[in-house]
Amino acid sequence: MDWLGTNSKVTGECDACRPLLTLFVAGDELSGEQQGEVVQHLSVCAECSAEVTREKELVSMLAAHRAEPDAALLASCRASLEDALDRQEEGGWLQRKLGVLLPANWLSPEPIWSAALLVMIGFSVGLFGPRFLQHQRPGSSGAANSPSAAPDSSAWNSASPADPAPAPSSELSALDLHNADVASINVFPADSGAPPQVELHMRAQRPVTVQGTVDDSSVKQVLLYILRNNNRFDPDVRLNAVDLLRARNDDPDVRSALCRSVQTDANAAVRLKALEALNGAAPQEAIRDTLVGALIDDTNPGVRVEAINALREMAEKGQIVSDNHMVSVLRDRMQHDPITYIRLQSAAAIRDLNPGER
Repeated sequence: MDWLGTNSKVTGECDACRPLLTLFVAGDELSGEQQGEVVQHLSVCAECSAEVTREKELVSMLAAHRAEPDAALLASCRASLEDALDRQEEGGWLQRKLGVLLPANWLSPEPIWSAALLVMIGFSVGLFGPRFLQHQRPGSSGAANSPSAAPDSSAWNSASPADPAPAPSSELSALDLHNADVASINVFPADSGAPPQVELHMRAQRPVTVQGTVDDSSVKQVLLYILRNNNRFDPDVRLNAVDLLRARNDDPDVRSALCRSVQTDANAAVRLKALEALNGAAPQEAIRDTLVGALIDDTNPGVRVEAINALREMAEKGQIVSDNHMVSVLRDRMQHDPITYIRLQSAAAIRDLNPGER
């Protein structure tokens, strides 16, 4: 078989043909020449013929038990993959840009000069490093950096969640949130219907732990920062932040952050959770506009279903006033949305908003 190359003469035609059997069973995945060569080989090879039979049985079994995956799950997986690819691409770009500066790229061509340069660098660091640190030490005794001058940080340590205290606002202001990262969010249920206790472990130049309930200003500030800067944090952290802020969805700042998550978060699961968190909040024009925007712009069917359900519920209760734009969006979804349920619910919402329309 000419297309198999010279290796097939050494390793055998089976070894070269076997990787193509799956493509052969799939249908039009091989060229005409390749398909003819595989057919010719199968006519003389019982082992490969048996492999093709097993592949066909597997394809038939999968076709018989085929089920459509959940749309929300697909969107969540796709969004997570896109986030991972974006981070990989950014890391690859940075590595390429800095690659020429890394020692591995310029030390090996001239080992003698490279060794001499490393000796000089080590000598300079050993000679001037201690002097530089000693010179810097007197200036580092400011209140922002000195442990003795820092405000009371009892709520920022790893104290037991049973006796937390709200973080001082001055301490939170000193923390540079722009350079901090949320390592984890721990939630401890409280008794008697009280708000759960929250621990936010944050990685920074000086790691801290914010403790309290979602009613505490420090905890609320960090959770809102997570939603407002959703591109910096993992989807799991954003989901936890949305879930915790749901209890305060009547707070204007919280409503605004939840609406922003619906409009801008790249992860469909976070957008869906934010829509659910807005459910039950005092109806406002901003919430209505967020629901309408999600209904017409969001590509995820699960998010659009949640948006039309919320709009329908608000319309039934008379909590929203229709306008031309909203009615136009509902009509568009009624006629063009690929999901039958959304089309039906859009038509019902129009009737609820304008009882005279059919």
